[in-house]
Amino acid sequence: MPVSSDFMDYLTERLEPLGSITWRRMFGGAGVYCDGLFFAIVADDQVYLKVDDETRAAFEAEDLEPFTYETAKGVKGVMSYHAAPDGALDDDETLLEWSQMAVGAALRAARKKTKKTVR
Repeated sequence: MPVSSDFMDYLTERLEPLGSITWRRMFGGAGVYCDGLFFAIVADDQVYLKVDDETRAAFEAEDLEPFTYETAKGVKGVMSYHAAPDGALDDDETLLEWSQMAVGAALRAARKKTKKTVR
């Protein structure tokens, strides 16, 4: 089921303390950006937040599942995004705390990418 515009507008409003929040439809879900950094995926009424080596342990300690998808050939793909904690959509403080970690992971990934292209 595609993500509703109403849900995305609700989520965008809740995330505004992080910065300029925008979103784009993608593959039946949506990509969420903060100040131009892609930091979250919304699919099937679930928010998945970007993780990296610095934040992955916090997500795994809470048993937060990674975002997975199936390719056209039936292969299961796994991305560096994990589910937001249960109740995060009901609690602004929790949502913002975990989303800040995801924005940090997105920022670190962007810095690494910039360093690779500068060489």
